[in-house]
Parts: sequence; C-alpha cells; structure tokens
Amino acid sequence: MFVIMGATGQVGGAAAEALLAQGRKVRVVVRNEEKAKAWRERGAEAALADYRDADALQAAFDGAEAVFYMNPPVFYPSEGFPETKETVGAAAKALAAAGVPKFVALSSVGAHRTQGLGIIESLHILEEELAKLPIPSAFLRAAWFQDNCFWDVEPARGGQVYSFLHPLDRKIPMIATTDIGQIAAETLQQSWDGVRYLELQGPEPYSPNDIAAAFARLLKREVKAVEVPRSEWAAAFVSQGGDPDRLHGRIEMLDGFNKGWIDFERQGTELISGRTTLEETLKKWL
Repeated sequence: MFVIMGATGQVGGAAAEALLAQGRKVRVVVRNEEKAKAWRERGAEAALADYRDADALQAAFDGAEAVFYMNPPVFYPSEGFPETKETVGAAAKALAAAGVPKFVALSSVGAHRTQGLGIIESLHILEEELAKLPIPSAFLRAAWFQDNCFWDVEPARGGQVYSFLHPLDRKIPMIATTDIGQIAAETLQQSWDGVRYLELQGPEPYSPNDIAAAFARLLKREVKAVEVPRSEWAAAFVSQGGDPDRLHGRIEMLDGFNKGWIDFERQGTELISGRTTLEETLKKWL
C-alpha cells in the first residue's frame, strides 16, 4: 500500500495515477469526503486528515509500504514559517509513530541553501526536519514547474507573456509536474538506506523567450516575452490577492532565481531528467 499526500494537486495526483496504472494499491490523504469519493471511484482508498493533525496522519499512514509527503504550499507565509513548522512537525510525528518503512517528500531546487530562498525556505525546513527521522528518505528537489505557464495562456493568446524571470534570454531548469509525479511513483517502489536527494529537471532548460516562442508555435501567432520590472512586482502580487505585508518571501525567491543563487546543488545528489517538453505541457493547458 502506497500512501499519497497532495493527490488533489498536480504532482500528488500524477504520482497516485501512475501507481494505480501499475496495479499498485494506493491510499490518498484528502481533507474532505467529496475528494475522497472521487479517488475511490478511481480505485484508490482514501483517508481524511488535516495536515496539522498528527494522529489523523498516523492513521492514514498505518500499514503503508511507503509514503509520498507534500507540504501544503504557503505563498505568503508568516515570519519564521510557523505554518510550515506545524505541518512538518505533525508529519514527522506521524511517520515515526506509524512505523513507515520509507518516504519520499517533494522539495525544491535550491532547498540545500540556508538563506536567500524566500518561500523556498519552507522546503529547506522540511528537508532539515524530516531528514532527522531514522527512516530511509528521499527528497525530490524539483526545478521550476513548467506548469506555471498556465497563468500565461490568456496573455499569450493576446500576443504577450509577462515574466518575473530576468533576463528574458536566461535559461533555467524546468520540469513538468506529470514527470515529478512519475518520478515520485518510481522512487517510492525503490529500496535504499539513509537519505537521498534527487534533483529533477526536464529534458532541457528554458528561458522566458523560449516560453514565448513555444506559445507562438502552438498558437500560430506572434508572442513576445515582456519583462515585469522588479519595481512593479509588489503591486502585481497584491492584485493577485497577496498579503501586502507578506510579499517579501515571494520577491526574495524570484531574486534568487534571477541571480542564479537558487539552483541545483549537484554534489552528493542524483540528477534525474523528465521527458516532457515545454510544448507538451503548454498543449495540455491550451
């Protein structure tokens, strides 16, 4: 039995689907009965649990061969990441109490850094705390999600994509969420000792200009990448619903990518490449 957290999202959902397709027994951890019903109809078991409830998580993990753990994303965290520390603490307690033989956790490119990460610091905290458990563990340090381009679909139809990544010709590692889920499913079925760090990238890196060019090919029209000035980031995030008092983490993360500070560690890690190209991901959203 493989227990999957985050199954209602893209990565967790892809991991659960991959395992079910292979005939594996899957139990998803969800927060309400409606979502549980949808997964039961696909052939999975479902357990209801709040990510902050260690006892409920322990019950969900009981009897697992392995667990895929995802921390709920917090785009505008409180100072010191108390939200992350609470959920990671509950997960650590539940994994140990349930006697889970091994687990795989979703992390991020750059999570080995101790500073200058912005909101990715939450995943540094996750790695640091869960690696202390005396359980074989694997942390998937995923590159920038290709699926972030979902937000560019409508602007691209109008001829432009607006980029917070600068400069526009600088390529960075990107990966499709479907590939992350597939790699998670494969890793859950492997055997190992100790702690592993897997750095996940796509078949090639991409720049904002590459994103615009891919949209142009698919839409059969001119599409141009436009740099969003850093001075306008805060206003943009507030317009998207961001808390004006908690924007620092998101801004610092983007600064980290743009300066090249947030990148793979590449030493003592396993570098794995997914197969899905950027155009294949964009086709899905188009």
